[in-house]
Amino acid sequence: MKQWMTALSRRGLCAIAALLLATVCMHAKAQDAQNPDLQVLKDKLEHLEQEMQELKAEIKAAEKASQPSAAVAAAPVKAAPAPTAAPPAPPAASEKASAEKASSEGTIDLYGFAMLDAGYDFNTTDPDWYDVVRPTKLPAFEGEFAPNGKVYFSVRQSRFGVKSSTPTRLGDLNTKFEFELYGTGVDAGQTTFRLRHAYGELGPILAGQTWTPFMDTDMFPNELEYWGPNGMPNFRNVQLRWTPVRTNRTELVLALERPGASADQGVYSGRIELKGVVPRFNLPDLSWHARINRDWGHVQLAGIFRKIGWVDTNNDQYNLSGTAFGWGLNLSSNLKLSKQDVAKFEVTYGSAIENYMNDAPVDIGIKNNFGNPITPVKGVGLPVFGVVGALDHSWSERFTSSLGYSMENIENSNAESASAFHQGDYAIANLLFHPIPRVTMGNEFQFGRRVNDRDGFNVNDYRLQFSFKYEWNKTWAY
Repeated sequence: MKQWMTALSRRGLCAIAALLLATVCMHAKAQDAQNPDLQVLKDKLEHLEQEMQELKAEIKAAEKASQPSAAVAAAPVKAAPAPTAAPPAPPAASEKASAEKASSEGTIDLYGFAMLDAGYDFNTTDPDWYDVVRPTKLPAFEGEFAPNGKVYFSVRQSRFGVKSSTPTRLGDLNTKFEFELYGTGVDAGQTTFRLRHAYGELGPILAGQTWTPFMDTDMFPNELEYWGPNGMPNFRNVQLRWTPVRTNRTELVLALERPGASADQGVYSGRIELKGVVPRFNLPDLSWHARINRDWGHVQLAGIFRKIGWVDTNNDQYNLSGTAFGWGLNLSSNLKLSKQDVAKFEVTYGSAIENYMNDAPVDIGIKNNFGNPITPVKGVGLPVFGVVGALDHSWSERFTSSLGYSMENIENSNAESASAFHQGDYAIANLLFHPIPRVTMGNEFQFGRRVNDRDGFNVNDYRLQFSFKYEWNKTWAY
């Protein structure tokens, strides 16, 4: 009797749901000619249909349970036992489905910011890099980018990105596609599309373009200047990455990266004997980092190994082919000195790794080798040393400041030109105001210095920059 009543009540619920469904359908049809966007009603309709299917399944299960089996029908009827307390009812099928859906729900995010940089450069720099501080782009001789003193405006930092995360039986499937407007390479000096990230990651395997494991992404000060400290590895590269260890406290990452390098022909630049020397990269770069995270901050050790080759295709008496092996180590740390202060330190040393440094000219320099008539000059990897030190301070919820310094020194080869870049210095100090979340405005003092190799020339650059940044972020579940 009780099971019959339960089935009857469920039939009633089903009838009510059907009536509601019919009402929604009639309402949707009536509104179709008036409302161009019926997404809300369609969503309700889909939800009601799903509930009806679940109710029908429950009714069938109840009817099946209420029918006596053949063995029970043949047995003599016995008196019903005294009623006992009913066990807790199991969760309904709809509740189970909702819980499973919530636990396996994916997300998609749209994010980015619009940013204006406006400032005054008291000295001068390469016009293609007017809105950043890059010591390698400062004048190599007096009057190279004259005159001094220039106002600049730029929106090239503005950024847009899409990322997603989907749980799977093999781990989370994460994707990211992000671009900005800062033109480089053949687009240097332009406000144009520039790809930053484009990758997919399933569990421990990542494939695509993103930050190299050789760098520490937490080393940037909270600054307005776009390019950042020159004495740190900072490179987004195409790679195949494996993360065998990833917890809240420990991380180990290894990657095979797209190779690439640049060279300086020095005082022999333009010689016909060097025009037929072309690069050859027949092995990927190998990079890695190991990191520990604690309440006081983190420490990370990273390394890289690479092979750089070049082939002499000229048909003459010389053989200028060669190979250089690049390597580097990078040690970095963030220390939480207090609730208001975070200190950042980084040291990098290696040879032929300038391609991975934030602001360095070339990986391979040219060296005299006059004792060998077949190879009178040869290419060599250039050793590089870089340091970064910074302090981020919060004055209050709305005001923050950063103070930072960086230096990079390159050991030049003896056949590079006397004006070749030898050392660069970089420093910033700012005061930032956050009137509301996702809005930042402030001013920053910036300094850059270039020192040449052997001609005694050096130059300083000073800037004042004001920036306005407006961020957005929207997340959808699916």
